Amino acid sequence: MKAGIWIAGRYSFARKRFRVINIISGISLAGIVVGVSTLLVVMSVLNGFQKLARDLFVTVEGPVQIVPAQGRSLVVSDSLLAAIARLDGVETAHPFVEGQAIITASGKSELIMVRGLTAEAQRSLMQTTSTTQPYFSTDGISAGNLLAERLRLYPDEPVRLFSPELISAGLQALSQPELMPALSMSDVRVQSSFSLQKLFDDRYVLAPVEMAQNILLFGRGRYSGIDIRGKSGVSDETLEARLREWISATHREKTLRVVTLRERHRDMFAVMQLEKWASFAVLMLVILVALLSLAGSLAMTVIDKRHELFYLRCLGLERPQFMTIFIVEGGLTGLAGTTLGSLLAWLICKAQELWGIVQLPSKSAFIISAYPISMKTGDFLAVGAAALFFTLLVSLYPASKAAVIATSQSLENKME
Repeated sequence: MKAGIWIAGRYSFARKRFRVINIISGISLAGIVVGVSTLLVVMSVLNGFQKLARDLFVTVEGPVQIVPAQGRSLVVSDSLLAAIARLDGVETAHPFVEGQAIITASGKSELIMVRGLTAEAQRSLMQTTSTTQPYFSTDGISAGNLLAERLRLYPDEPVRLFSPELISAGLQALSQPELMPALSMSDVRVQSSFSLQKLFDDRYVLAPVEMAQNILLFGRGRYSGIDIRGKSGVSDETLEARLREWISATHREKTLRVVTLRERHRDMFAVMQLEKWASFAVLMLVILVALLSLAGSLAMTVIDKRHELFYLRCLGLERPQFMTIFIVEGGLTGLAGTTLGSLLAWLICKAQELWGIVQLPSKSAFIISAYPISMKTGDFLAVGAAALFFTLLVSLYPASKAAVIATSQSLENKME
């Protein structure tokens, strides 16, 4: 086995009698380098867009939330918040209220989402978005800019917000007039508009948590859940695991459960993940084309070295050792191409990450100016493993042919 590996190393770097073999080998190596680097760069860009989407969502939502196990609301006490805040890795824990509501303004009505934030959560949002002015006050709301443009929600514009449940209650009040006073709806004013993420900009209204509780018919002290953010360096997965352990340890499984950002927006992240791995499958074809030319160069090497193979047979090499020679030779080429391609991809991604060399086509249409990058070790390992696997796979055919030629009686007769 050691002899086969040593001979494979010699064959990989020695000059061939036919120059075209060296050229084809060089083309194969270059193809692997280009294919691996292109694939890794594309996957890193798609990772960057996923990370951007995640970062935009967590400007308003916590990356991890505690929500009621049943029903739409839970009672959040100061002791519960304090217990969560004491958990290792937890930075903040803010209760919130969220639900569907109907907004009426300028003669138009639309079904929207109302999200009620505490004063602390609003200050955290202002800090995250580098905003100096509050989004809303105790009697005002902030509307997403797309929603505000569509309904003409100008500053100080009076609007009416109410829960869809009031519609059925209103129909009931027609037969029970004594219920009418309970259905009175007061106007609120638009204080500002925001631009955070398209989903929020198009459908959401931010309001004080007390106002949201009244609009959505939540009882006093009842909330939709608790937004939880981790400390710097604590991943969402780690934070989720610690919260699940805490819920299990305190026997709260019947009242509380943990949901992550990816679970709440499962469809969007699933599509983005599908795009990433579809790109992986398509761009692997580029690497496979390069590997087919590698198989051709190995086959030509077998023909070029057939006399040497005979002498090696005379020295006692067996069929498995002949196969080892060409499998290892192909593997060395694949390893070199994969290593160089990974290094090239890392350099390109790092340059893009630091300096934003490749700009987006229309800066005004995006909140970022350059393509985002997020390199993941798992992607580099997956691409490297796949490239090496296919390299060894395509090396099997020329290796088996080499073993057949080296041990054939016709070659022995020809040498005699």
